[in-house]
Amino acid sequence: MSSFDESDAFEGASLSARAMAARPMPYLDDLNPEQRAAVEALEGPVLMLAGAGTGKTKALTTRIVHLLNTGTARPNEILAVTFTNKAAREMKMRVGRTLGEAIEGMPWLGTFHSICVKLLRRHAELVDLKSNFTILDTDDQIRLLKQLIRAAGIDDKRWPARALAGVIDNWKNRAWTPDNVPAGEAGAFDGKGVALYKQYQIRLRELNAVDFGDLLLHMVTIFQSHEDILAQYQRWFRYILVDEYQDTNVAQYLWLRLLAGGHKNICCVGDDDQSIYGWRGAEVGNILRFEKDFPGATVIRLEQNYRSTPHILAAAGGVIAGNKGRLGKELWTEAPEGEKVRLIGHWDGEEEARWIGEEIEAMQRGTRGMRAFGLDDMAILVRASHQMRAFEDRFLTIGLPYRVIGGPRFYERMEIRDAMAYFRLVVSPSDDLAFERIVNTPKRGLGDKAQQTIQRIARENGVSLLDGAALAVEQGAIKGKGAAALGKLVVDLSRWGRMTGDADLSHMELAEIILDESGYTEMWQNDKTPEAPGRLENLKELVKALEQFENLGGFLEHVSLIMDNESEEQGEKVSIMTLHAAKGLEFPAVFLPGWEDGLFPSQRSMDESGLKGVEEERRLAYVGITRAEEICTISFAGNRRVYGQWQSQMPSRFIDELPEEHVEVLTPPDLYGGGYGAAGGMGQSGLEQMAAEANVYNSPGWRRMQSRAGERPLSQPRESKSSVIDAQAISSHTMGERVFHQKFGYGAVIGIEGDKLEIDFEKAGVKKVVARFVTGADDVPF
Repeated sequence: MSSFDESDAFEGASLSARAMAARPMPYLDDLNPEQRAAVEALEGPVLMLAGAGTGKTKALTTRIVHLLNTGTARPNEILAVTFTNKAAREMKMRVGRTLGEAIEGMPWLGTFHSICVKLLRRHAELVDLKSNFTILDTDDQIRLLKQLIRAAGIDDKRWPARALAGVIDNWKNRAWTPDNVPAGEAGAFDGKGVALYKQYQIRLRELNAVDFGDLLLHMVTIFQSHEDILAQYQRWFRYILVDEYQDTNVAQYLWLRLLAGGHKNICCVGDDDQSIYGWRGAEVGNILRFEKDFPGATVIRLEQNYRSTPHILAAAGGVIAGNKGRLGKELWTEAPEGEKVRLIGHWDGEEEARWIGEEIEAMQRGTRGMRAFGLDDMAILVRASHQMRAFEDRFLTIGLPYRVIGGPRFYERMEIRDAMAYFRLVVSPSDDLAFERIVNTPKRGLGDKAQQTIQRIARENGVSLLDGAALAVEQGAIKGKGAAALGKLVVDLSRWGRMTGDADLSHMELAEIILDESGYTEMWQNDKTPEAPGRLENLKELVKALEQFENLGGFLEHVSLIMDNESEEQGEKVSIMTLHAAKGLEFPAVFLPGWEDGLFPSQRSMDESGLKGVEEERRLAYVGITRAEEICTISFAGNRRVYGQWQSQMPSRFIDELPEEHVEVLTPPDLYGGGYGAAGGMGQSGLEQMAAEANVYNSPGWRRMQSRAGERPLSQPRESKSSVIDAQAISSHTMGERVFHQKFGYGAVIGIEGDKLEIDFEKAGVKKVVARFVTGADDVPF
């Protein structure tokens, strides 16, 4: 049986209760009434429902100060849990600053994992471990799982270890040990997931090791099976505070409930409207059922916002009101009204990137009738990482400094570097660095020994590595499967090189052929990890980028030049990041591009999670809008290239939910044939009137949009090789003809203007669309 020395629990207490109790409490004067109520409600369960920008960190840290200052608790009797080390450090620093001295005696202020490591080392033998156990990192974990998969005779290419790691991590987040994984999960990992999970846990014990998921899972197991241990901690952790409660998973939830089960002195701070991590195990239901879990709980809503303008808050509130599963609150602010949320549509994603680039430069100069903004003041928040490519290309071209937060820049991503190495080798067969990168990617059975053989033969003959590989195959210097795979690669590269001169084959089609025939696309299609779909989307975005160049060589030269010119100098930069990475951040000016159904809300999220997925996507929209302090600009494109084909896009359903009185519509009137989204209640004339008023909006992009409006329909992509075919197809439609559109459904042609059709759709009403996007109703396959 493990022992727990009470002196250990209280070590480092630096402030005596008597000294603290005598102190004045000026820190309470800095709080608004709701924050003060949350700070002073020390006994019993408290839910601090803190909206975006309402000062929840201030209220939480002040509550800790109040517990200490009034002598209600000693530093070591407070358990304060955060999700990141950064948040824990900030909390400790703020507490010390408010008290006027450093707080060294708070051993239980930290992340879930850091606190559980300390607890588990005290009680390791209760789960068959020694106290000096090792914590495996992700690479070690995957290496161990790979051994188990191979030992079980499973094809680890089809069923990769990384995918199994994701399955097991999900089960641990739900607090499922191998013995209590539900029957409904039995099919996971080709039906072998549960057995492999059991073997994995046995192997971990043999190695005296744990992974990150075990830290919580083992402690929950110990608390559930050893009431005396749990009772000790319930006594010693007299006050529990939890930050970002909406992001807790099931294991964290159970751990907290067990610890608070005696005294119920638990204060959870969170915002159900900002629960956006369901894909990694977070359960918004934890915060929604707080009052059921802790009957008689005090719920205090922090609704006074100190970040954003009234227009921005009203727009965010209008969107989030569409969610059914929420506790409800209404943010307000004493700040001046400011600018309305701006909404603008573009005919394609490239124009969207150009316009935003020009807008950033204009705002930097202060030529928008508002104050000048520095580059550090502005951020672009995208739903999917592949959207970054258009912005990065544009900014690198015009020399606008930027930083990508939360991940590598587009052309530095692993899959993009791999793909471009293939392209480089096709264009320049003597590129040895490119050859080294792709020779065994995907796996071709060519390990270090085989690659050293190729390098030796190339060196001896004074030729490139590709030619060295050809010689190695001819000479039989490489044996087995690896020899056959290498021979095929050599032949393929030569054939693809000849295809660059084929006048009937576009370089976009050639790029797709290279990625498909090399097996690189298939490698990611077979990958079951959560990152794989995003990598495939990035590869599609790369092929799309080729469209703007004459050939592969021109594209590769362009990328080399812009990346070489990119400076790492210090100085102000525009921030680009995903909406998920933006949580907790704020910027004076925010751009939210790509608000189109299927992109945002994400089609994958809707398909996999249904209504629950839509609600999480809506919370993501709320998070995006509330990152903005002064200026929020939402944009969408009429067309995007999807799977190599132009598709007309419908604006996001979330645009429809923006309250029109808080939105300035800058969309040209013909983009969707009239009122849509925020202008939906106004009808076409209202939208046209607002667009006409926006003529004073004097950016080059806007002027270009106005001047081109008569030259080509605003929803038509720029000229492509298929333009001639499209033009010929226009004449096939006649007045009154019944047609079909992929997104708008069936309708009748009521007007023809060039290659644009005005159609009265049965469900969507009157729209103007490009002729190439509709087919005759009789041609629709059933």
